[in-house]
Amino acid sequence: MKFGNPEYFFLWLALPLFVGFFIWAYQRKKAALHRFAAADLIQKLTPSAGLARQVTKWTIFCVFFFLLVLALVRPRFGLKMEMIERKGIDIMVALDISQSMLAEDITPNRIDRAKHEVSKLIDMLKGDRIGLVVFAGESFVQCPLTLDYGAAKMFLENVTTGWVQIQGTQIGDAIKQSVDAFKSKTNKHKVMIIITDGEDHQGNAVEAAKLAAQNGAVIYTIGLGSESGVPIPLNKGNGNIIYKKDNSGNLVLTKLNTAVLEQIAKEGNGKFFHAGTDLDFSKIMTEIAKIEKQDLGSKNITTYEERYQIFLLMALILVILEFFLPERSRRKEVWKGRFE
Repeated sequence: MKFGNPEYFFLWLALPLFVGFFIWAYQRKKAALHRFAAADLIQKLTPSAGLARQVTKWTIFCVFFFLLVLALVRPRFGLKMEMIERKGIDIMVALDISQSMLAEDITPNRIDRAKHEVSKLIDMLKGDRIGLVVFAGESFVQCPLTLDYGAAKMFLENVTTGWVQIQGTQIGDAIKQSVDAFKSKTNKHKVMIIITDGEDHQGNAVEAAKLAAQNGAVIYTIGLGSESGVPIPLNKGNGNIIYKKDNSGNLVLTKLNTAVLEQIAKEGNGKFFHAGTDLDFSKIMTEIAKIEKQDLGSKNITTYEERYQIFLLMALILVILEFFLPERSRRKEVWKGRFE
């Protein structure tokens, strides 16, 4: 036997408290009656109010509570076979980890907010395989396509801007890496999500998008950051912020380049999403949901039958019985003695 919610077993600890409360309540009631009249007189006046009936009601309530908790822990026994069919699409997320992603025009900064939203995206998936490519001046596959969403989130959490030694933003190379990472050889069921500020320093991203589309990949681009330009903080040690500067000592500003991202999405048969400083993946998930899903195979699994219904039904019967069971027994004889 297995249990779906074993954490509710602790509720059984309340049973001794119930018993103690019932005993305390009975003693208080008895003491109050004894202040009103003598014990033998009370016995003669209330012959139907015996202890046995009250004990019966208390016992029924305790058994009801016991069965109710047993239903809450969801006991499972009895094996059954189920055929599980898996359908989904392959999604490769290409995440920009160049230094420009440290800009703080998005709270707390572009890279951390992007990681947070990708993690939320993974939580939305149901049967789709997810993979991760990180890129700057070079790119590599951080997480291959997988159905293990927990592992994917672990790989994502460890991503930092310091992973790539060659700085820059070569989106074209990231697209090629993502195409190579797709397991499916068919020209469909593939989605690529590129998250970047769009500062393409190589200039071949549009051509790479065309080749990706020929391989059946649909490309969605998400543009991060302000279009007006913001500085890039590189060091915050001792409370002093050091911003990135060029070789001439001028402050380097990073800004969102929407033109190149729109062109990449167009050539990739997808859409461009202008996230700006308000990153939200709900819209892109709506678009992905429209894509035809591929059959990822099926398998037989053995599961335990849920049996909580039995105990829940028994508990309901007992609580109804306790409700209709009177506290006093029915006695036809009437005491005809004298009060002394």
